[in-house]
Amino acid sequence: MKQVSLTIDGQKVEAAEGEKVLFAALDAGIFIPNLCAMRNERPAWASCRLCWVQIEGRRRPVTSCTEEVREGMVVQTRTPEVDRLVRSAFEMIMSVHRLDCKDCPANRNCALQDIAKARKLPLKSKRLPKIEPDFAIDESHPRLAFNPNHCVLCGKCVRICRCDAGNWSLDFVNRGMRTFIGTFDGSPLAEQECLDCTRCADVCPVGALYLKQDKNDD
Repeated sequence: MKQVSLTIDGQKVEAAEGEKVLFAALDAGIFIPNLCAMRNERPAWASCRLCWVQIEGRRRPVTSCTEEVREGMVVQTRTPEVDRLVRSAFEMIMSVHRLDCKDCPANRNCALQDIAKARKLPLKSKRLPKIEPDFAIDESHPRLAFNPNHCVLCGKCVRICRCDAGNWSLDFVNRGMRTFIGTFDGSPLAEQECLDCTRCADVCPVGALYLKQDKNDD
């Protein structure tokens, strides 16, 4: 496959033609915040609005998960405008996220913690009011558990269940501020035609979907 050369934060990077800027950067060890991006997904969902970058010659920042690399492209992952957009998106996510890290199976292996540490952002927003979710935890499945209060609506579990596993156990329910991830008919996971592949737990970046054994190991 043809390779292209670009510059990210002053570092020369080689990437396959057609690769997204986000994954070119991550492969080169350059961190860009992200929650919803999945490699080779076409089109990218770009729903978390965290992976902003500035590309030379463009008036405004763009989401790096939707932007393909080009020969000679010059990318900056940190500018005042990029940082403002990332901070605002992160604060919005955290304002509707139940923060109980010590009891979370993803503690110390959580994308939100990684973003907060890398960008020096507080997990508790001081600007936005907290809207504390209060969903019931679904532990009906013999291997999986789902805590919607930790869910960031990245949609990875929906896409992996629908596209890779060929199953429709999980989907988005409602719209706007009332949106959540749930089963198609609202019944527990144990009553769905789940293939028991547990890929949804593998791709969840925040431990909302997790293997019961991982929780027990804690």
